[in-house]
Amino acid sequence: MKLNDPKILLEILNIAIDAGKEILKIYNDDIIVKSKEDNSPLTKADINSNKIIINRLQNLEPNFPILSEESLIDWNERKEWQKYWLIDPLDGTKEFINKNGEFTVNISLIEKNYPIFGVIYAPAKSLLYYAIKNNGAFKIITNSNIETVDEFKIIKTYKKSNDVVRVIGSRSHSNKKFEKWLSDNLNSYELVKIGSSLKFCLLAEGGADIYPRLGPTSEWDIAAGHIILEEAGGSINNIDNNKILYNTKENVINPYFIARN
Repeated sequence: MKLNDPKILLEILNIAIDAGKEILKIYNDDIIVKSKEDNSPLTKADINSNKIIINRLQNLEPNFPILSEESLIDWNERKEWQKYWLIDPLDGTKEFINKNGEFTVNISLIEKNYPIFGVIYAPAKSLLYYAIKNNGAFKIITNSNIETVDEFKIIKTYKKSNDVVRVIGSRSHSNKKFEKWLSDNLNSYELVKIGSSLKFCLLAEGGADIYPRLGPTSEWDIAAGHIILEEAGGSINNIDNNKILYNTKENVINPYFIARN
């Protein structure tokens, strides 16, 4: 499967958009919230989006396995994978429930423990970001589907000329470790709060400078944002400045990391 093939690329992007459309149907109605085993929230939007993405990706490329937040695979099977889809059908479920628009559909393709493709779609904002390894990162504003684009542009990271560092903080997840990191490392900063994987998109297009994450995240939370940020010129490493790798262990929890523009 060639990601640069326009038909294949359009299909993947439209999968994310169609999942987003399904999410918006539920978003604009009464949201019923259940709790998963780890007490994280689950809605019908998570489940429906997951079904759409998995079915469409399997039709597109039946030979690639799929790992999703809502469809876990046993490690004994998963550890043999060399190339697979990694998806979060609704990232930012708390933002979805709070109806602030900062939730996304995340689809990434992992090869040899590293993302080579990622798409992030924010349906409530009609914003889509994607990147292909060694081919750059892009932003699309679309109110319908990928064939009716309102705006399309290449995105690159950049630093504002002033000395104030723009630090991304989570809309729903903050902790004392994050606050201590700020006091230990920065004399002057501006805190920018945003939910879901939109944090990586904000870094990628120069809207913020650094995102320290000193709390738990899962691999599907960051993989699409990882490749988008890197292709835009940024970086993401663990707090020891080593690369973030995927599918190298039984649990899917990421190490603490620092993402930079």
